[in-house]
Amino acid sequence: MKRAPELALTFLVLALVGIPAGQAMAADQRYLVSGRDSFVIGDGDIQSEVNYRGTQVLSVTRRGKTTRYSAKVSYVRDDQGAASPATADYIVDFSARGDAVASADHDPDYLTVLNQPFAAQLDAKTLGELRQLRAPAPFDVPSPFSSTAFHGRLERIGIGTIGSRQALGVRFEAGGPMKGSLPDRPGLKLVGAIVMGGSAYYDLETALLLSLDATVTISGTVSNRASKDPVTIIYRRTLRAEVAPPHTEASRR
Repeated sequence: MKRAPELALTFLVLALVGIPAGQAMAADQRYLVSGRDSFVIGDGDIQSEVNYRGTQVLSVTRRGKTTRYSAKVSYVRDDQGAASPATADYIVDFSARGDAVASADHDPDYLTVLNQPFAAQLDAKTLGELRQLRAPAPFDVPSPFSSTAFHGRLERIGIGTIGSRQALGVRFEAGGPMKGSLPDRPGLKLVGAIVMGGSAYYDLETALLLSLDATVTISGTVSNRASKDPVTIIYRRTLRAEVAPPHTEASRR
């Protein structure tokens, strides 16, 4: 297939600049969303875990030549047993040329479908190229936490069903160095590496994301402590589209 490295880069760059221009949906799409953040430093002397669970609605509307993707989430944030309700929203506007502008980003826990390492919807050309992908495609993509780059690969899993909908599965993995602070922990200066991986299934008719599993693992040391303590941080996010009949695991073929 032509342009495999370019395809992979276009497909994954969502984490930083938005999603590729796609087809508008006829109706809102609802998702179940969950996540877990775990943090351990040293020999477990400092550790924490935060869990998330809720529901989400993705809406797509057209305003002249602009297509707006809007995601809203209602969820419970459980910080080591202290649970509290929360909401998040994210809005991206796409011009007819495919230029993306995030006009609202109120998603501090990275739960919206528009704030993930897979696009919420693909354009028809990209979906078609992914269907023809037969070998892993290499790619470079900027790290979401620093100025370094991830090096990895994208591959086709296969076609299966989610509910009554036919879906194309894709998987990616990437990694790269990490040096600097995290957005949610600016007081920590980390030196180490990031491994990023996940899988997604797209509706073959609408090119809409139906299922997502994504994990980011950061391992390294904290440079601004007297002792070079090892640190491990894991972010995991899962989204499942609410479809009829109820969601079943996609089967490969």
